[in-house]
Amino acid sequence: MIRRCALALWLLASAGAHAGMAEHAQRSHTTGIDVITYRTDVKDVVVIQGWLPAGDAFSGTDNAAIPTLTGLLLDRGTTAQDKYAIAQALDSVGAEISVTVGEQSAEIRAKCLKKDLALVVGLIAAELRTPALLPEEFAKAKQQFIGELQSSLDNTESRAQEAFARAVYPPDSPNRPHSTAEFLTAAKSATLDEVKAFHTKYYGPAHFTLLLVGDVDTKQALAAVAKSFAGWTGGEDFIRTSGAGTPPGPREVMVPLADKPSVTVFLGQSTGLRYKDPDGLALRVGTAILGRGFTGRLMSTVRDKEGLTYNIGATVTEDSFTGGGWELTASFAPALLDKGVAAARRELQNWWKNGVTDKELSERKQGIVGSYLVGLSTTAGLANSLMAALQRGYDLTWLDQFPAAVNALTLDQVNAAISRNLNPGTMVLVEAGSVESASR
Repeated sequence: MIRRCALALWLLASAGAHAGMAEHAQRSHTTGIDVITYRTDVKDVVVIQGWLPAGDAFSGTDNAAIPTLTGLLLDRGTTAQDKYAIAQALDSVGAEISVTVGEQSAEIRAKCLKKDLALVVGLIAAELRTPALLPEEFAKAKQQFIGELQSSLDNTESRAQEAFARAVYPPDSPNRPHSTAEFLTAAKSATLDEVKAFHTKYYGPAHFTLLLVGDVDTKQALAAVAKSFAGWTGGEDFIRTSGAGTPPGPREVMVPLADKPSVTVFLGQSTGLRYKDPDGLALRVGTAILGRGFTGRLMSTVRDKEGLTYNIGATVTEDSFTGGGWELTASFAPALLDKGVAAARRELQNWWKNGVTDKELSERKQGIVGSYLVGLSTTAGLANSLMAALQRGYDLTWLDQFPAAVNALTLDQVNAAISRNLNPGTMVLVEAGSVESASR
């Protein structure tokens, strides 16, 4: 009791310390870019995050590999500097820039000292606006991507995740990935002209958000953005859809991979819910009670009490821009697969049918709010929270509103969200690994 009271008092103090966080942020539209600066007490360091709609979903019916290949080429030289000059410029000041491509977004992450902000913003702008797109670097990027794809063919988690997403999302959903086989074929046939055309169409300021957090001077940061990005045009919007896509009736998908010590299991469905929808947060909190961490029901029963696995959990996914999904994931030894899946289904059914308890909800709320506030204590954590809020369609005030929104959830709201948006009887089960050797 003393420890719980101490934790509750600490959370109240932390909430007070973080109150009015949005007041520390400034948002402006600079050269067509949505720019957010957030000054913290950290000394000298600035974290930069940016994102724009240029992910795999934007390949449409064209070559599926082009968005990823375009992203891979951005840090391989610009029209003004080759990749070695850029690397030297970053290394000399201890700065970092990286680009990743997901289903919808191309995301830029960087870190630098305050004094080097203009330099790093300039390099980010050059990589996004004027990549060299050289034939020799394109050939290397293709080989790198093909190698990564071939490696993933033997990874149980990658194969299970791919099979699950392709089973629960309809063909027109941006959350439905291309298969690895499709990516391989596309990568081998991709041309540099396709990359150039994609870059011209999708890379622009229209829906580009740039976030700068840390020891940042807003006036200087905006001046650097204005100078580096002046005259940039173009860009497309994100794909925003809703609606569930799981076909009626239960379905099983087996992905045999020989000689694997474990089988990766996905069990779930698409929900059609976006994070910001009325049931979105309630479903996430309820799901955390079932499957988040060692205090979740799945870990405490299937792992700790029954010893059937070392890894099991449940989460809500891919719901920032579009209707997302719900998935229970686990890893079982082939000999324990049947027992493990049965135990997971039992706990899922009980949670869905009977709901969560007042005690579970109270404790989970406290844990979620505490974890959130702790995350805001670091520059990177704060930047990630800001990025998540903006991508989910909230304004900056959501940083202050989130703890109250969690604490305001009632038991009826959480249990209704679970029963209303999920149906264990029609979920898709995917098993990837040595499934042939397991008794089915």
